[in-house]
Amino acid sequence: MVLSNGLVGLWALGAERVPSLRSRWLWVATTLAQVAIFVQVALGVAVQRLDEIEPPRLHDFYGFIALITVAIVYAYRVQLRERQYLLYGFGSLFLMGLGIRAMILHS
Repeated sequence: MVLSNGLVGLWALGAERVPSLRSRWLWVATTLAQVAIFVQVALGVAVQRLDEIEPPRLHDFYGFIALITVAIVYAYRVQLRERQYLLYGFGSLFLMGLGIRAMILHS
Protein backbone atom coordinates (compact mmCIF):
# COMPACT_ATOMS: atom_id res chain seq x y z
CA MET A 1 0.00 0.00 0.00
CA VAL A 2 2.78 2.40 0.93
CA LEU A 3 4.98 1.62 -2.05
CA SER A 4 2.18 1.51 -4.62
CA ASN A 5 0.64 4.82 -3.50
CA GLY A 6 4.06 6.45 -3.36
CA LEU A 7 4.87 5.36 -6.89
CA VAL A 8 1.54 6.37 -8.42
CA GLY A 9 1.72 9.66 -6.51
CA LEU A 10 5.08 10.48 -8.04
CA TRP A 11 3.87 9.29 -11.45
CA ALA A 12 0.80 11.54 -11.27
CA LEU A 13 2.87 14.55 -10.19
CA GLY A 14 5.26 13.88 -13.06
CA ALA A 15 2.29 13.64 -15.44
CA GLU A 16 1.27 17.16 -14.43
CA ARG A 17 4.50 18.43 -15.98
CA VAL A 18 5.24 15.79 -18.62
CA PRO A 19 2.23 14.98 -20.83
CA SER A 20 3.85 11.80 -22.16
CA LEU A 21 3.43 10.27 -18.67
CA ARG A 22 -0.34 10.65 -18.94
CA SER A 23 -1.79 7.31 -19.88
CA ARG A 24 -4.56 4.90 -19.11
CA TRP A 25 -2.03 2.86 -17.12
CA LEU A 26 -1.60 5.66 -14.61
CA TRP A 27 -5.30 5.40 -13.76
CA VAL A 28 -5.19 1.60 -13.67
CA ALA A 29 -2.22 1.70 -11.27
CA THR A 30 -3.87 4.40 -9.14
CA THR A 31 -7.07 2.36 -8.89
CA LEU A 32 -5.14 -0.76 -7.88
CA ALA A 33 -3.15 1.18 -5.28
CA GLN A 34 -6.32 2.61 -3.76
CA VAL A 35 -8.20 -0.70 -3.85
CA ALA A 36 -5.25 -2.17 -1.94
CA ILE A 37 -6.12 0.19 0.90
CA PHE A 38 -9.65 -1.17 1.14
CA VAL A 39 -8.36 -4.76 1.04
CA GLN A 40 -5.72 -4.06 3.68
CA VAL A 41 -8.17 -2.37 6.04
CA ALA A 42 -10.73 -5.15 5.61
CA LEU A 43 -8.15 -7.88 6.20
CA GLY A 44 -6.73 -6.00 9.18
CA VAL A 45 -10.12 -5.67 10.82
CA ALA A 46 -10.89 -9.34 10.13
CA VAL A 47 -7.60 -10.51 11.66
CA GLN A 48 -8.11 -8.30 14.72
CA ARG A 49 -11.60 -9.71 15.26
CA LEU A 50 -10.70 -13.36 14.64
CA ASP A 51 -7.49 -13.39 16.69
CA GLU A 52 -8.78 -10.89 19.27
CA ILE A 53 -5.75 -8.65 18.70
CA GLU A 54 -5.65 -5.21 20.27
CA PRO A 55 -4.07 -2.86 17.68
CA PRO A 56 -1.59 -0.18 18.69
CA ARG A 57 -3.13 3.13 19.71
CA LEU A 58 -4.35 5.10 16.64
CA HIS A 59 -3.44 2.30 14.19
CA ASP A 60 -7.07 1.77 13.17
CA PHE A 61 -7.55 5.52 13.00
CA TYR A 62 -4.92 5.86 10.26
CA GLY A 63 -6.52 3.02 8.29
CA PHE A 64 -9.94 4.62 8.36
CA ILE A 65 -8.51 8.05 7.56
CA ALA A 66 -6.94 6.43 4.48
CA LEU A 67 -10.36 5.14 3.40
CA ILE A 68 -11.88 8.58 3.89
CA THR A 69 -9.02 10.17 1.94
CA VAL A 70 -9.67 7.89 -1.04
CA ALA A 71 -13.33 8.91 -0.94
CA ILE A 72 -12.50 12.62 -0.74
CA VAL A 73 -10.02 12.46 -3.63
CA TYR A 74 -12.56 10.58 -5.72
CA ALA A 75 -15.30 13.07 -4.82
CA TYR A 76 -13.21 16.04 -6.00
CA ARG A 77 -12.10 14.48 -9.30
CA VAL A 78 -14.77 16.30 -11.35
CA GLN A 79 -14.37 19.69 -9.68
CA LEU A 80 -10.59 19.58 -10.08
CA ARG A 81 -10.54 18.08 -13.56
CA GLU A 82 -7.91 20.58 -14.77
CA ARG A 83 -5.69 19.66 -11.81
CA GLN A 84 -6.50 15.95 -11.58
CA TYR A 85 -2.84 14.91 -11.73
CA LEU A 86 -2.01 17.15 -8.78
CA LEU A 87 -5.07 15.91 -6.88
CA TYR A 88 -4.18 12.25 -7.34
CA GLY A 89 -0.45 12.88 -6.97
CA PHE A 90 -0.65 14.64 -3.63
CA GLY A 91 -3.55 12.46 -2.52
CA SER A 92 -1.56 9.30 -3.18
CA LEU A 93 1.50 10.68 -1.40
CA PHE A 94 -0.70 11.57 1.58
CA LEU A 95 -2.00 7.99 1.58
CA MET A 96 1.57 6.74 1.53
CA GLY A 97 2.32 8.91 4.55
CA LEU A 98 -0.67 7.54 6.43
CA GLY A 99 0.55 4.01 5.74
CA ILE A 100 4.04 4.83 6.96
CA ARG A 101 2.63 6.40 10.11
CA ALA A 102 0.46 3.35 10.79
CA MET A 103 3.52 1.08 10.39
CA ILE A 104 5.59 3.21 12.75
CA LEU A 105 2.89 2.86 15.40
CA HIS A 106 2.97 -0.90 14.93
CA SER A 107 6.70 -1.28 15.58
